[in-house]
Amino acid sequence: MKRPPLRILDLAGSPGEMGRAHGSSYSAEIRAYAADRVALAGSSQWSGSELTSGAVLEIARSCLPAHAAYSPSLYEEMCALADAAGITHEEAVVVGGFTDFVDTLRAETGGAHPDEVTEDDCTAFIIPDGRASGAGFLGQTWDMHDTATDHVVLLRIRPADGPAALVFTTVGCLGQIGMNEAGVCVGINNLLAADGQPGVMWPSVVREVLSTPTTEAARDTVLAADLAGGHSFLLFDGTGTGFVVEAMPTARPYTKLEGRPLVHTNHTVLPEACAVEGQLDPAVLSNSVRRMERANELLDQPVVTVDDLMEATRDSEAICRTSMPPRHVESSGAVVMRPATREFWAVWGLPLHNDYMNVPFLD
Repeated sequence: MKRPPLRILDLAGSPGEMGRAHGSSYSAEIRAYAADRVALAGSSQWSGSELTSGAVLEIARSCLPAHAAYSPSLYEEMCALADAAGITHEEAVVVGGFTDFVDTLRAETGGAHPDEVTEDDCTAFIIPDGRASGAGFLGQTWDMHDTATDHVVLLRIRPADGPAALVFTTVGCLGQIGMNEAGVCVGINNLLAADGQPGVMWPSVVREVLSTPTTEAARDTVLAADLAGGHSFLLFDGTGTGFVVEAMPTARPYTKLEGRPLVHTNHTVLPEACAVEGQLDPAVLSNSVRRMERANELLDQPVVTVDDLMEATRDSEAICRTSMPPRHVESSGAVVMRPATREFWAVWGLPLHNDYMNVPFLD
């Protein structure tokens, strides 16, 4: 359970230059990870029906036009990454956006969501400025099938045409959690969408958010995406403005941060999103509700510090997940961000057994 220090990959330049550097730096690992994700996506345990790799990739191919239309620069980066790593552009869709992609697969094939599967169990939170000595936080655990933990990496990027950013992700994936130099932060939870469709996978939305100057612009970026599946997006910036968007392909309700912490896990709470949520297994729903309750309990303090948040991600009672059958989900890492001060802390592996690293922006 003890991991080495978090890997950091510095990327700079045009979208193509950053994609090629990412893909070539971890080419063998990305190929192995992509093969694993394509195989998982085609299994009945994930898609609800048995599919050949060819069928999986045909559906992934149908998502490419939505990516190209949503953000031409990120599409260029994704394709350059794939080319340099030696995978197809379709495989890049799957390895980067697996948890949205399986929503698309189930919708396209008519497969039911298997009871034994839960793709993601992240516990995320926004702490308002008034509860954090004037400078609030956004943080979360990043929980996934334990096979993903080996592939965690921190991208430290400086695009030629856009703000620098710190991006927690896995190899072959454009981005999962992050903060840009303007102080715009984004975190996520997976949601089970019953209205999946060929569309944009959530990592492209994360990276597009990190190109914006304000939380309001970030929210509008999420609202504008032609989404493939369901995720909540937590958005926060250095002015203290925050939102949680429960973003489904056909619904985008959101809540604005007020005076209390906002906590989100893996079930919808807003009626418009609840109407298009897939049927969650009772054990999965119970776990999501318990993590939300536990986080609210731990964070309901007059003043919350960075140490409090790190300890919350280490909570063994509910929040820090250890891999166990049949689901094998674990906390593959965690992030705490303070946009007013541009401070960013991240940990690789179970927070309970590993140390956070304070990561500066690339000069």
